[in-house]
Amino acid sequence: MITNIKLTVFFEEPFWVGVFQRSYSDTFYLSKVVFGAEPKDYEVYDFVLKNFDNLKFNKPLDINDVNKNIDKKINSKRLQRKIKNETKNKGIGTKAQIAMKQQYEDLKLKIKKVSRAKKEDEKEKKFKLRQQKKLIKHRGH
Repeated sequence: MITNIKLTVFFEEPFWVGVFQRSYSDTFYLSKVVFGAEPKDYEVYDFVLKNFDNLKFNKPLDINDVNKNIDKKINSKRLQRKIKNETKNKGIGTKAQIAMKQQYEDLKLKIKKVSRAKKEDEKEKKFKLRQQKKLIKHRGH
């Protein structure tokens, strides 16, 4: 089993960002780190030494799923439609960009689920408070 770890640092307006790519045979993991100001080499090295264990990598992606090859011939119009649909949903980009997009979508769903549960709890609290106020109001009569 071959393990590769790669760090790419680039400028993404307005911050410097580092993307860690870790791959084991056919699975691919990604983690994104925002550095802020342009990091020096020794700062990046220090960050890797101190914080690599704490990085949160996304769910594993199968490299073969990211690069699907079409073997059979497809009608040109059908192919254009298929390309249009795929780019509308996923967008064009590298494996890392696609994986980051997937990680972002997963995080978005997780946050949505948590906020929905929070709203439900808040609704429940308000309902119980109204019920208590009703009981207190009608006790005197």
